[in-house]
Amino acid sequence: MLQNLQAVLCEPLFWGVVVAAYLLGSIPFGLVFAKWIKGVDLRTIGSGNIGASNAGRALGRGWAIVVFFCDFAKGFGPVLAIGLLAEQRELVPMMQLLTGTAAVLGHCYSIYLRFEGGKAVATGCGAIVGVDPWVFVIGGVVWLLTRKVTRYNGLSSILMSVSWPVSAWYLDRGKPEFVLGTTLLAVLILVRHRSNIQRMLAGTEPRAGEKGASAPEARPHV
Repeated sequence: MLQNLQAVLCEPLFWGVVVAAYLLGSIPFGLVFAKWIKGVDLRTIGSGNIGASNAGRALGRGWAIVVFFCDFAKGFGPVLAIGLLAEQRELVPMMQLLTGTAAVLGHCYSIYLRFEGGKAVATGCGAIVGVDPWVFVIGGVVWLLTRKVTRYNGLSSILMSVSWPVSAWYLDRGKPEFVLGTTLLAVLILVRHRSNIQRMLAGTEPRAGEKGASAPEARPHV
């Protein structure tokens, strides 16, 4: 894997796609839609997150779906592109790992938002589908079951992310880069959801369908 990493870092095409993936991943679609449709800053509403779940609280379920698929495309597009464009096929798994990572980091640490951002779920889903849709499908089942039982979107996302490296290991044992990538993504999602975990423990986390109060951790943004 280390040898492949060294080879990938010497590929000019790779660097172009990675930079594009980060810049695309940095686009805060939830924030843009909330500002455009209702003139509100999504970071001051509900959980304060810029992703689909909080967009649904501010704009309704329909727009939450739109935001999810826009964020999803930020991960899926670059990973699919590098998989199609790379000439050295043996380097594709490593290229996909680094490209997907760039897109997810762009979403979480957006250059347009002073390196703040979302929680990696939708963009991470897109990156995973670009490699192996079945890993996403298994995670989706975990998400649906958890949400049905608990109605906590945050907990559903956390458990879904935990299922990804397990599924990747079982289905894609020949791609250690994919297993590593899903493991790192699960850790990032867990870290990015620490405020949700704190609110769930305190009993103040909004459940699915609830508007929720203004985010206690939200700060004024300019």
